[in-house]
Amino acid sequence: MNVPKYILITFAGLAVLLLYSGCSEQQRQGEDPIDQEEETSLSEVENRIMGEVSDTASGLEGEIEITGLNTFSFNPEEVQTVRGDIFKEGYFSIFDVLVHLEQKGKIDFDYYFDEEMNTHVIDTLDGRGRWWYDAYYDGGWRERSVFRMDHYPYKDEMSLKMVQINAEQLEAIYDTYREEINRRNENDGKVIVPEVIIEGKNHEMVFENVEVNSHNLRDDMFQPGVVTAIDTILSLGEENKISYDLQWYESIGTADVVKSYWVNRINEEESQGRCGFVYEAGNEEFYFFRGNHNHIPSDIRVINSPQYVKYFWICI
Repeated sequence: MNVPKYILITFAGLAVLLLYSGCSEQQRQGEDPIDQEEETSLSEVENRIMGEVSDTASGLEGEIEITGLNTFSFNPEEVQTVRGDIFKEGYFSIFDVLVHLEQKGKIDFDYYFDEEMNTHVIDTLDGRGRWWYDAYYDGGWRERSVFRMDHYPYKDEMSLKMVQINAEQLEAIYDTYREEINRRNENDGKVIVPEVIIEGKNHEMVFENVEVNSHNLRDDMFQPGVVTAIDTILSLGEENKISYDLQWYESIGTADVVKSYWVNRINEEESQGRCGFVYEAGNEEFYFFRGNHNHIPSDIRVINSPQYVKYFWICI
């Protein structure tokens, strides 16, 4: 895989992109598929989770800008979640911020829950429709994202803005949500990812129909049984198909509020210098910078049943 030059503008949700910014890119050259003997030996390497979850609850005053209306401040300690099936008490999504403002009488906000998409949908905000968001965590910048708004965890020091998009864009996003829930229902509620791709520096592995189980890695934030993108790595490790290291980071470079686990190693390839693994997940229609590749760390990116999950190696 040749890494495009515009990779230099991505945060991507992995520590190496912040720890080691400013290096020239590198390209992978002529990798051969990993053979069975090597895969077996690699699977015997210990899987390690290094570092422990700290106090991750938000406590600083936050702000949200609503295009054409105003910028509103809020106290995160007062915000309650409408997704008690996902978040534990004290944690909430960016959608919950809007619900909180409506409950405070600060905005005119109508919404409903769509079971076929497993998400809340904005009907009108300030009497207008077709709303989406621009959001990113501390140290990041504006990006395209098609992640469910009521799944997107709020963090201190994040940037949050509501914008209007055209109806065709919104419906394309919703179509992928319906596809995910149909897939999950067809699999009796199990999260089975049709394709999991790991593109390392020297090897590429593709796993089909991977059942991803919750490992409750982030039991500070999420309810028991919630499945996140990083569970893909843990599930493959549990099946001895890969080995891995995870590392907890409190902060990284200019990003003071990180507080997440990163995938530092898969098999023999370990993040070093200015190179390491990033990831994306979702529907192929929104691959890479079209919406699947964003700032949300994989340990807090809740998944329903995406078409693919991909971890890949880059150098910046």
